[in-house]
Amino acid sequence: MNTATPLPHRSVQPSVLYFGTPVVLLSTENPDGTFNLAPMSSAWALGHTVVLGLGADGRTARNLAARPDLVINLPGPGLWQAVERLAPLTGCDPVPPTKAPGCRYEPDKFGAAGLTPQPSMVVRPPRVAECPLQLEARAVDVRRDAGDGFVVVEAAVREVHASADIVVPGTDHIDPVAWSPLVYNFRHYFGLGPELGHTYRSATAGAARAG
Repeated sequence: MNTATPLPHRSVQPSVLYFGTPVVLLSTENPDGTFNLAPMSSAWALGHTVVLGLGADGRTARNLAARPDLVINLPGPGLWQAVERLAPLTGCDPVPPTKAPGCRYEPDKFGAAGLTPQPSMVVRPPRVAECPLQLEARAVDVRRDAGDGFVVVEAAVREVHASADIVVPGTDHIDPVAWSPLVYNFRHYFGLGPELGHTYRSATAGAARAG
């Protein structure tokens, strides 16, 4: 029996389709050996591959086309202000004309955001020490989308780091009760609400509460 209530709908034309996705901070290597840090919110995971959508003219896309190592850092809700400090900055000089008005060049993204670089284990770009989840990865495919305004990156994750307080004790599982990603929802920042349930495939349905 269907217990859900049908909803009234109407046709709309939103300017963006950021309908609620995690924010990530991408650290990549610049041509001069320094490092760029950029926020983005078009990312999804398939197994140990993370697919990223990036502006084609940004420093991150340019870096990955030439130097494929990166770190996919996932901030928690408490870091939204640091993420927003990064939002109007670019590592490109001059600023690409495709950037939004008010965007400015900043070579020291970590310093501007008030975040701490942390050495990685298997890639050159540093991790963000304040992020509870950090994925060291390598871009295995960087290609333009059909409209040429963006690039689609497939990144193979090589090393995963998790803050001890979000790991189920004695396991390699992330505790979904303890971990809350920062979510970008139609250009507003949110965290997660209380748990509603879990899928039948969950490996942490009991373990997440045992500790």
